[in-house]
Amino acid sequence: MSRLDALLEDLEKSFADLEDAIDGLTHEQLITTFEDKWSVRDVLGHIVGWHHEMDDALERIARGERPVPEDVDYSDSDAWNARFVETWRNASPEAVVAELAASKALFVEAAGQVPDEKFEEGRAAYRIVTTSGTNHYAEHAPRIRAWREREGI
Repeated sequence: MSRLDALLEDLEKSFADLEDAIDGLTHEQLITTFEDKWSVRDVLGHIVGWHHEMDDALERIARGERPVPEDVDYSDSDAWNARFVETWRNASPEAVVAELAASKALFVEAAGQVPDEKFEEGRAAYRIVTTSGTNHYAEHAPRIRAWREREGI
C-alpha cells in the first residue's frame, strides 16, 4: 500500500465518521448555534473552505511548486476560519452539506496528483492531508455528537 493510499484510507474513515455525526440533522438543527457561535453549517463551511485552499496547495506540490504562494499566510487560522464561515453563512445548510462532499472529492483528487514520496510523514503534502482532512474531521465529529447528545438529537 502506498503512503497516499494509507493516508486516504484514514481520511475516508474520518470523513465517514463526520458524515455519521451530521446524519439525520434537520435544516433547523444544521443552522442552530451550538459551539463558539457556530452552527453545524458553519463547521462544515469552514471545512469546505480548507478543502478548497488545500486542494490548491496539493496541486502546487504536484507541479513541483511551493504549497503556499509567497503572499499567503495561514498562520492566523481563526481569521481564515471566520472567512470560510462567512462565505457559507447565507447558503442553505443542504448546499453546504453537498459542497462538503464535493470539496472533499476535489481534495482527494488533488492529493492523487502528488507523487507518493511527497507523503512522507512531516512533509507538506502529508501535513495537508492529515491536518486539513483526517484530523480536522476527527476534531469536529465528536463535538457535533456531544452537542447532539446534550440536546437529545
